[in-house]
Amino acid sequence: MSHTDRAAAPPGARTAWSAQDGLATLRGPATGLLHALDDVLTGWATARGAEPMTLPPLLPAAELRKLDYFQNFPHLGSTVSRIRPDRLDQDSAKAEADPVPAHDLSDATHLLPSAACYGAFLHLADRSLGRDPALVTTVAHCYRNEDHHDGLRRLWGFTMREIVCLGSQDAVRAHLDHYRTAVAAFADRLGVELRRAPASDPFFRRDSPRAVLQVLAPVKEEFLAPDGTAVASLNNHRNFFGERCLIRYDGRPAFTGCVAFGLERWLHVLDLRFDGDLGAARDAVVAAGAPR
Repeated sequence: MSHTDRAAAPPGARTAWSAQDGLATLRGPATGLLHALDDVLTGWATARGAEPMTLPPLLPAAELRKLDYFQNFPHLGSTVSRIRPDRLDQDSAKAEADPVPAHDLSDATHLLPSAACYGAFLHLADRSLGRDPALVTTVAHCYRNEDHHDGLRRLWGFTMREIVCLGSQDAVRAHLDHYRTAVAAFADRLGVELRRAPASDPFFRRDSPRAVLQVLAPVKEEFLAPDGTAVASLNNHRNFFGERCLIRYDGRPAFTGCVAFGLERWLHVLDLRFDGDLGAARDAVVAAGAPR
């Protein structure tokens, strides 16, 4: 049995997941499938020499400003604040279950990540890379203030695995070409129909030459399921992060690119493909992801 939103299932029904207000809860079978999928993707990355990284769960607002985040993605940002010291007593005295009012909060100095790779670029800031391109992989709980939610297809908080390449322009292109083929082959082995489509993110400032170039040579490509769910994306940042974060390769700003996977979105697609049998879906993922 498959549902767009398992929260709508009848009381007492055995459900693998539920989603409410853009926040998902995964039970055992769904959690097992998510971990199996992430193990496959991590294996792809490490087999090619990527360094696994665990990055901070919060991003400094001041650093994101340097990346034009608030010009390009202000609608997605989830800020993190705290109750002001002078308002602690007043807030704790409230018995009603109301939201914490804005005037009780300190200014927000950090944000929850809306993509996993931001932390990697900030970590590598002001460094010179070695002779070979750098490959890193990370997984993160990411958050986006979407204008609506839809089961596992569109969540406020979700899990993203990324595999990132930093180096020359050619190295980034080869990285993206490799995973374009790998994702298509993986989906084919799972019996999941995916199509590729160009996508447009407001990554570069609208008045920049790179924004014009993006129209001529798209920098983002998505893999879409038949219902339109984007389960993976290929992203070519050109030398944007290299310039803004002062990451150098061969004496110049490094080019960067990443492949990103929305794990809950894969769960949605696999739930449909295997008609709700997530144990069978997990076995298929493990088999399809085995080295060849």
